[in-house]
Amino acid sequence: MMGTYGYKTKKELKESIGKRLQYVETSMFGTEYRDTGVMTVVGPDAYKDRKWYATVETKDGIIVKVK
Repeated sequence: MMGTYGYKTKKELKESIGKRLQYVETSMFGTEYRDTGVMTVVGPDAYKDRKWYATVETKDGIIVKVK
């Protein structure tokens, strides 16, 4: 799981389809981010304020789908 930044709500994240995903790596075991694939993210802050979770599909770093 990764943290997002710049998205106060899951709705804001959904409105960003077609744009580059803004994220924060949170794993102490290595990089989780992949330019193309499906990832689970949390927001609006990965460390202090976990209010929502989403599954994000990206292609070449661009958001194509949010669930």
